[in-house]
Amino acid sequence: MTDPPLDVIRNCFEGVVPAVLATCDGDGMPNVSLVSQVHYVDCARVALSYQFFNKTRRNILTNGLASVSVMDPESVTDYRLDLAYEETRSDGPLFESMKAKLAGIASHSGMEGVFQLLGADIFRVTAVSVASGPYVVPPNAPRNLLSAVRRSWTELGEARELGALLDRALGCLGRHFGITHAMVLMRDSVADRLYTVASTGYARSGIGSEIALGDGVIGVAAREGVPIRIGHMTSEYSYGAALRDQARDLGLGAGDDTRIPYPGLAAPESQIALPIIVGGATAGVLFAESPEPMRFRYDDEDALALIAARLGELMAAGLDGVEAESSPHPAKVPAGRAVHVRHYGADNSVFIDHDYLIKGVAGAIFWKLVSEFDRTGRTEFTNRELRLDPALRLPEFAENLEARLVLLQRRLCERECPVRIEKAGRGRLRLCVPGPLTLEDVPADTGKLTA
Repeated sequence: MTDPPLDVIRNCFEGVVPAVLATCDGDGMPNVSLVSQVHYVDCARVALSYQFFNKTRRNILTNGLASVSVMDPESVTDYRLDLAYEETRSDGPLFESMKAKLAGIASHSGMEGVFQLLGADIFRVTAVSVASGPYVVPPNAPRNLLSAVRRSWTELGEARELGALLDRALGCLGRHFGITHAMVLMRDSVADRLYTVASTGYARSGIGSEIALGDGVIGVAAREGVPIRIGHMTSEYSYGAALRDQARDLGLGAGDDTRIPYPGLAAPESQIALPIIVGGATAGVLFAESPEPMRFRYDDEDALALIAARLGELMAAGLDGVEAESSPHPAKVPAGRAVHVRHYGADNSVFIDHDYLIKGVAGAIFWKLVSEFDRTGRTEFTNRELRLDPALRLPEFAENLEARLVLLQRRLCERECPVRIEKAGRGRLRLCVPGPLTLEDVPADTGKLTA
């Protein structure tokens, strides 16, 4: 019987059934132990989790040979992999992927705090054989992922604005992949944070909510530039917990009025985050989650990675930041009452009529627009002039401006603000103001209000 290809038996590497690893010392004395994780690297290599310096570890370093038994949890077929040691990695994308997955396995087995990854041991697979049970090609997934990618690829290409592209992407995940909880976050490379620009399936949109680079599955995927996937709930990668910890570290309590609530599920069992690459750098993250354990497998990861790549390709091609259709009409303001806008220079946070709107680069953009309107009465602006304004401190890639404009427009609509932004033509936007504005600026250096 022909040896099964390694990529066909990836179902064995999900960590559902512990693998058994056999090694020998320099005298030929065998040793058998359980290994927490066997990770698929490519069609010729796997990685084993290195957690303890024990006899197994010494044997691997001594002769570099091992055999591992892995089982398909659905067909109950036991496969034997003959391995030749290549190297150990203790950081980088592969290590972080295994660390996240191991955290999920540890949580599922009640071993959190015990399973600590020290390194990822890379092995070349020299042979694959069926040790027991039938060799059967894994059954098809509930949906045809190749067809889902093809349909999504076409639909995404029809978008003409960044906002429409993001909404189409989340719509495709629901229609073609059966994913009901997802979001897109863009990266702020200056602040090393990610901010939510689109979401679906949540009670609150969370538009504008942030997560730090390196926090949770989303933050690690952005930092390392690789997909991160876990199949079981783990506190180490819980976004709600991560955000609460950040707030505590920054001295922010429940009364902090500039922290937009994160929209994620309260108790997800499966999570996957895929970097969106533009110009060779991570510009954002496509994220999905589910209350079902093991919802996302290797094949799902491959398919969703193609969707994320398509997003990056279309962003790089250039899209307008504001939707083609006009925004809903601004909220009415009682006659004779001015709209009050307060700006804090320390972090560019903006409050409208004492309600928090946004901060950071998006806040700086909004303050520029309303300040210009208050000074000259001007309501139309171009993307180009915003991009070239040194005061806004935009990173080099253009998507940052387009994404900030989408974020700003959606926050204004969501907060039912009397001031709105709408498209005025290709590369142009219009500030819609229902009446007079009263502007207050709190400079970063003085802390005093300036009218």
